[in-house]
Amino acid sequence: MKFATISTLRHTSQPALVDGDRVYTLPFADMYAVMEAGAAEAAKKASQDSLPLEEVKFLPPLKPFTLRDGYAFEQHVKTANRNRGRDVPAEWYEFPVFYFTNPNAIFGHEDIIPYPPYTNAMDYELEIAAVIGKAGMNIKAEDAEEYIFGYTIFNDWSARDVQRKEMAVGLGPAKGKDFASALGPVIVTREALADKATGRPGVYDLEMVARVNGKEFSRGNWKDMHWSFGEIIARASESVMLYPGDVIGSGTVGTGCLLELTKFQGPWLDHGDVVELEVERIGVLRNTVG
Repeated sequence: MKFATISTLRHTSQPALVDGDRVYTLPFADMYAVMEAGAAEAAKKASQDSLPLEEVKFLPPLKPFTLRDGYAFEQHVKTANRNRGRDVPAEWYEFPVFYFTNPNAIFGHEDIIPYPPYTNAMDYELEIAAVIGKAGMNIKAEDAEEYIFGYTIFNDWSARDVQRKEMAVGLGPAKGKDFASALGPVIVTREALADKATGRPGVYDLEMVARVNGKEFSRGNWKDMHWSFGEIIARASESVMLYPGDVIGSGTVGTGCLLELTKFQGPWLDHGDVVELEVERIGVLRNTVG
């Protein structure tokens, strides 16, 4: 099943069920209420009337309670470190790492992403995000999918020149990341992806592609995660309660950003560029740089 939060002529913000090219509104206040009801029960309450996709605006599927981002794809980690003139830190292979970013700067499908005036090196990042749907602490990796409501596309927008200086200090990223994160257009439940499961918790054999102004720049596969979502969630939940609405990103897939592709040199994104992130079975998350 695919769930979304939409805006229509009747509703400024309404949870919905997406089925093919039709959208069915749900009688819930928000995505948190949908998760509390459960995907199957929520779907039973979908309206009988439907709207075509082109008549709705897709909002961010939810406002994250917290937003963590991982660093799980080895190809990206190796290339990024090689471009910095160093090897991958040995610690990266010991445990999955993540950082906290801003849950209050969330954009959705077709939103314009503001170009921060403090950067000249704006970049996209092609990622998947897991949406936590059930509270838990000290979750085992093999049990983690029981706590995931579904998955969505995540663009972790970045100001690379600012990020590079912050990381040189040994703390961050902060201002290099906190101006925008895009999620959507839908949340796909894990049951809908079951035939693409790899046997590793939270890892699926699904293609990932990024395009800028219609030209393909990035291509990878979800199955290439070195650290699974199960392992990331196990690490994140150690002695910490995860709650419904916590969102956890995968980190950038290999080739999934301009930093990796151009060795820090750019060219970077420009005003008016249209960035499309596509993940098989989930859809396309499209934004324009403002």
